[in-house]
Amino acid sequence: MFIIDRWEEILSTIKKNKLRTFLTGFSVAWGIFMLIILLGSGQGLENGVHDQFESSAVNTLWVWGGETSVAYKGLKPGRDISFENDDYYNIKQQVKGIEYIAGRTHVWGDNTISYKNEYGNFDIRSVHPDYVIIEKINLLEGRYINPFDIQRTLKVASIGVAVKDALFKDEPALGKYVNVKGVPFMVVGVFEDDDGRQDNQRVVYIPITTAQKVFMDRDRISTLAVTVASREVEDSKRMEDDIRAKMAARHKFDLEDERAMFIWNAVEEYKKVNDLFAAIRWFIWVIGIGTIIAGIVGVSNIMMITVKERTNEIGIRKSMGATPNSIIRLIMMEAIFITGMAGYIGLIAGIGLLELISPHIQTEFFRNPEANLQVAISATIVLILAGMIAGFIPARKAAAIKPIEALRDE
Repeated sequence: MFIIDRWEEILSTIKKNKLRTFLTGFSVAWGIFMLIILLGSGQGLENGVHDQFESSAVNTLWVWGGETSVAYKGLKPGRDISFENDDYYNIKQQVKGIEYIAGRTHVWGDNTISYKNEYGNFDIRSVHPDYVIIEKINLLEGRYINPFDIQRTLKVASIGVAVKDALFKDEPALGKYVNVKGVPFMVVGVFEDDDGRQDNQRVVYIPITTAQKVFMDRDRISTLAVTVASREVEDSKRMEDDIRAKMAARHKFDLEDERAMFIWNAVEEYKKVNDLFAAIRWFIWVIGIGTIIAGIVGVSNIMMITVKERTNEIGIRKSMGATPNSIIRLIMMEAIFITGMAGYIGLIAGIGLLELISPHIQTEFFRNPEANLQVAISATIVLILAGMIAGFIPARKAAAIKPIEALRDE
């Protein structure tokens, strides 16, 4: 009964100062609302950037040749650095810490692929077997390129789901032959790319040795993809230096010639992105909490005014035996109630707005803006602390009022 009376008293006080309470509560609600929107938007941006990275293994070193820019041991600058099968085997056998390795070469020109009366122009990529893991390819039917295909230069192909739909319609594709640039290849698998992008579903993978023999008439690899087993930046840098040193020795170019060969270190770049978004999250929290603090000050001010207005009442309470702790609890309960209700409204409004706009703003670099459960819990804790802070100083002042001074003030 005592608790019910206390809540009735709190609600009665709020009703007497509706406008003042509303404006003060609005500042708290706005602070929480902006915090949720900023955190959700930051999460959406982070999701988009991470999706770009995670379309392939994030612990990958991508290596490709360039053109020498300086003379080296009597050799003139301007030489093209092209990789060969021996480079693939050399790195695979001699560089420590490799998890997976694959070479890749596009087959250029007229990439028309046909089956019976159906045809289309698709991306043809020749690869080693490990590429299925590096590129995060999900097999829907059959298999991918395997070591036996590479060894025997077999004319087999694993096709994207968009290729299958375009050429075979509802007909099964496995075991059928498609015409690739005039050469029959047997379909051994159907896949979809993990990132879900349509252009990556319009790909045909064939063994790299077959492509070299049938379409290129030369031993050539355009790009090498090497994954770092430890996933540590330090190990990736060591492997990067090791690969560059071995390639420089094999192809006779200056180790310091950065234009002769390029290495994109996804391990290092992914860490930089994670560190950047960690800093952004902290920055957003600082802004959001700063806005909430402004609301706390407003709540604290209104409670100070309330204490001033109720000086006589508090004095009478204390003269009748009310303890300082009971006075503190009453004031703090009112402050927590105002901040809690206002903050909850701001929290629900922020989450609701994110849910409303999320389906309509999906872009390549901005996906699924959301405030997760951890953010909601954190915001709730902030609300409780805000209410306690807002009510503490006025409550202490109220508890310090002496009955005789309160009556004299009257």
